[in-house]
Amino acid sequence: MDQEVTFERVIDENFDDFVFLLDKMAEYEKHKPTDNQAKNRLKKDAMSENPKFEAYLVRFGGEFIGYILYYMTYSSYLALPVLHLEDLFVLEKFRRKGIGKEMFRFSVQQAKEKGCGRMEWTVYDWNEPSIQFYKKFGASRLDKKYYRFDKGEIEHFLK
Repeated sequence: MDQEVTFERVIDENFDDFVFLLDKMAEYEKHKPTDNQAKNRLKKDAMSENPKFEAYLVRFGGEFIGYILYYMTYSSYLALPVLHLEDLFVLEKFRRKGIGKEMFRFSVQQAKEKGCGRMEWTVYDWNEPSIQFYKKFGASRLDKKYYRFDKGEIEHFLK
């Protein structure tokens, strides 16, 4: 790789770049783009005194070409924090250049610096390129099923 990959924490000044990339990931995953209410919550949650997540923009060749978003959970069994990697995204034209590897290395370094007992993430079963990417690094694929309640289901359940 001839050019350097750098990481910049998402702040007020680059927040629109972050949302642009987030919407590009939504497009890749065939989701709706981020609506204005969600953008406002993202900004509030990222910029608060106690942020709910950390996000970093990835710069390569003078432009933002990807982002990383993670948050901390906790393992009662290990009695240690766990870094949950929510998103690791690179624009398509910048893939297969070693940038994703640098981004993953940055994420793993964050887990180490934060004293995490492990790092976890999920990958859609249709996303074979990402599955192969993580396999290459020796990641363990858990044989667990994840369950979810969306906001509407939460409300419905509590009625």
